[in-house]
Amino acid sequence: MSTNIFVMTHKKFHPPTDPIYVPLQVGKSGKEDLGYLGDDTGENISDLNCYYGELTGLYWLWKNREFNGNVGICHYRRYFVNDHRNLLSEEAYDKILSAYDIMTSQAISIDVPYIEYYGEAHNVEDLKLTGEIIRQLFPDDHEVFETVMQEKKYYFGNLMVTTGKLFDEYCEWLFAIFAELSKHIHVENYDEYHRRVYGFLSEQLLMVWIRARGLKVFEGHVVLTDEKAETRELKLAMYQLVKSGQISEARQLFYEILKVRPDVKLEQSDVLGELPLIEQILYIIASEMEQGKTGMYDYSKDLFVLLEHVKKLLQIFEKSDKWNEDEHAYFKQTNVTSLAVEILAKNHVNCCNKWKQILDQFVLLQ
Repeated sequence: MSTNIFVMTHKKFHPPTDPIYVPLQVGKSGKEDLGYLGDDTGENISDLNCYYGELTGLYWLWKNREFNGNVGICHYRRYFVNDHRNLLSEEAYDKILSAYDIMTSQAISIDVPYIEYYGEAHNVEDLKLTGEIIRQLFPDDHEVFETVMQEKKYYFGNLMVTTGKLFDEYCEWLFAIFAELSKHIHVENYDEYHRRVYGFLSEQLLMVWIRARGLKVFEGHVVLTDEKAETRELKLAMYQLVKSGQISEARQLFYEILKVRPDVKLEQSDVLGELPLIEQILYIIASEMEQGKTGMYDYSKDLFVLLEHVKKLLQIFEKSDKWNEDEHAYFKQTNVTSLAVEILAKNHVNCCNKWKQILDQFVLLQ
């Protein structure tokens, strides 16, 4: 059976060369045409992308696709891969779906029940209301919803591959719930990030739908091929401001962006884990300047050079009782201050219990 994997994107990217992967521009209505298939033709909700995220692409496929083969949903930087981290081929997908009903991302374990986990980042009342609507529209599914909400795992990214028949059934179920939900919640009062409430809710609803129907699910490996575009753009903005000496402006922009787009700092967005280090670098530079100390900004005005510098320091701190002559020399050559050592050692997770020892040893070198 033929398989098409639609790669949801709102940014220009380098699509996989395998023709089964079809880029689909979501939220295309009123936006720049990226040259891909778009979700703004036929029956669509493309103009609601700010509320639905990649689900506007899901809706478009449900209403407008012209084939009956297997349907897959990936992301411009998230793909299903095999044990060798290679993208799955059509043959691989067909083999999986010959033994399973649906393929999803591997469930992620969390420390608290999902309903608490959701409430830490979003309005939990929306999730509770969703459960009430499921009880009204699909009463047989409500008990499963309640069970899933208390479990300590979840699917992420709205990634899935299944037959065309099951895909349609899922969309009919999901969008019926959201059609009713939209009558009761006022997403226009949310900020840009939380406004995509339907996208956030759907991630766990997929698990509810699968479980309620007793489907046989294959949880696949997912690889992140790149940073989130907004994360990369934030880093580049920080780079330009630091290079021009606008440190306070860089710090202000950093926190302003995090207020409206906290997702840029998530592990799945900041793949390299650099934003916490950038935050520390900006704080160190500002503090050193305020105290009139020669330090990090005198070493380099290139943010990416400073990132490598900080990573090197943290590697040295990891073996605080075994610093060699080359590492001693590195401290001196790079104008490291005790203030920088204290801040980095305190904030670095592997050094948090020995930062005083690190600082004391550093001071003895001066």
